[in-house]
Amino acid sequence: MPSHAEIIDRALDRIVTGYVFPQRAVEVDQAIRARLASGAYDGLGGAAFCAAVTTHLQEVCPDKHLRLLWQDEPRAAEPAEGDGGRAAFLALMRAENQGIRRCEQLDGNIGCLDIRWMADAGEGARAIGAAMELVAHTRALLLDLRKCRGGSPAGAAMWCSYFFPDDQVHLNDFYERATDSTRQFWTLSHLPAPRYLYRPVYVLTSTTTFSGGEDVAYTLQAYERAEVIGETTRGGAHPTKRHAVTEHITVAVPTARTINAVTGGNWEGVGVRPDRDVPADTAFEVAYKAALERLA
Repeated sequence: MPSHAEIIDRALDRIVTGYVFPQRAVEVDQAIRARLASGAYDGLGGAAFCAAVTTHLQEVCPDKHLRLLWQDEPRAAEPAEGDGGRAAFLALMRAENQGIRRCEQLDGNIGCLDIRWMADAGEGARAIGAAMELVAHTRALLLDLRKCRGGSPAGAAMWCSYFFPDDQVHLNDFYERATDSTRQFWTLSHLPAPRYLYRPVYVLTSTTTFSGGEDVAYTLQAYERAEVIGETTRGGAHPTKRHAVTEHITVAVPTARTINAVTGGNWEGVGVRPDRDVPADTAFEVAYKAALERLA
């Protein structure tokens, strides 16, 4: 196992060269090296060491995507494809049914989708389409993102596309530091299931809702296409790449920032604030009642 100094050197190298805000990366580098020199990590191992470094990273730069992560099962020290964690993410999505936990038709012909991850728009397209096909003829939809932990920006754009009539809606932009370029995300022109139009949509959120889940909630709210019901979300808006540091440790580095086409901003650090602020464990009942009353 490499020493703490070696692990921190490798992690900070990725942060300094890749973090979306270069000046903040320099501040992080200085602060973590000072912590190391002071003995802050002496005696810590495994998960405890990663948790301590993450706490100190986020004290300097309160970005919830910026983390040092421990995994019990060893992995290749650096994937041969050098894909920033994409292969591991796709494998996770396959194991998690492309993020779709539950699809249900409720009494009153109201649809409910429980989404835990925003799947890749390529591999996940058929599963997303299958879920939307099953709720295509409902009168209203509850999109439950209370346990959604994030995922693919392109997958989030695909989910959003179902709630708009065509490919003419500019959803958001991603500014990427590495290329000094901006990528636009628009609604998709072709989808594998019918679009869900002209009917009420309710997005359920919690303090667990994060990243790609927040993207969908924020975008649909900004366009007044859905009502958000639940709790303010965690507040992570920066697309992130993951790099192996050791076979057990990975550093997550936000490499881009999101710019919503309506607001010009994002939810970083503040979360998505609901239209109806209620405890997460009551959000389903509140949204279901709201849908029934609106349809009545």
